[in-house]
Amino acid sequence: MLRLTVELFPGGRESGRRTLATANIARERSGALADYSIGMNEDLLDDVYTGELKDYPRWSGSIWDLVARAIAVALTGEEALPKRPAVPDVPIHRSGVPGAAYVRLCEIPEPARTFFVNHIRYETRPIVSEVPDPLDCAHLWEWESFLNGGR
Repeated sequence: MLRLTVELFPGGRESGRRTLATANIARERSGALADYSIGMNEDLLDDVYTGELKDYPRWSGSIWDLVARAIAVALTGEEALPKRPAVPDVPIHRSGVPGAAYVRLCEIPEPARTFFVNHIRYETRPIVSEVPDPLDCAHLWEWESFLNGGR
């Protein structure tokens, strides 16, 4: 079995290292044309992806070819990469206070929402009277900073 681990080293420092995702690629049938089962998960999202790669020519490509195809199969069900995701298109709202722009968390698509909520968990939130849930809003500058890789 192959185990791939995706780890983050903030600022290149080993001390802050944390695991973001893992993948297991297990050979189910040996031979010149092998079968593999794939199980992948992202730690923060609790998402699990599975798939089967059938009749893979074991001795014809590099290990990275196997890994890329296994990931594609687990994500899409096919040996093809999914369409490249776009930057989330999130509506920008303005409150009655001039210049007080904000985004609503419920309008941010997953998985960006989960990552963003984790990013702002200790930050202040704008209180907007039109929004029933006060924790559903975030400052526009926080969202833009997040998209641009800030902090």
